[in-house]
Amino acid sequence: MPAPPTLAELPPQAVERTTRLIRQQRGRADALIEVLHQVQELYGYLPPGALEQVARELKLPLARVHGVASFYHLFRLEAPTAHRCAVCLGTACFVKGGGELAARLEQRLGLQLDDPAGNGNWALEHVSCLGACGQAPVLVVDGQMEPRLPMDDPAALDGRLAALGLTASAEAGSGGGV
Repeated sequence: MPAPPTLAELPPQAVERTTRLIRQQRGRADALIEVLHQVQELYGYLPPGALEQVARELKLPLARVHGVASFYHLFRLEAPTAHRCAVCLGTACFVKGGGELAARLEQRLGLQLDDPAGNGNWALEHVSCLGACGQAPVLVVDGQMEPRLPMDDPAALDGRLAALGLTASAEAGSGGGV
């Protein structure tokens, strides 16, 4: 996998667009989160070079910009995989089998939880809470919430995971899915 682009390696049009986005916010440092969302829409993630540019143009330390970007789970610091699967491991989901679900998905997909590179096709991540505690355990596949997974019925769970494209092996998953 190639190294993410530095500021000097970013496409000039994208750098110009980022500058315009920051100017629309009048260069306000308190607009950092909004700027990061817009920059992520532009690139699909937040490459290091874009973080450098945001820090420079908002006159903020790079450590602060990186700290905000790495704190919020909606920001991606790695180029995205084709598909993303997030397992809720908040208290309600964990009590109802979220940890077991995460382990089962690691095995099915041949992935490690929270490895942003995934297998090139799928990335598997945990989230601390999705705000759907009454529907635990909850999974999010490519932005779609999947509530009330049947942890007490392995066959039904396997069927539901297969229907979501979460196939039994990474090779089978590379053909598409969801």
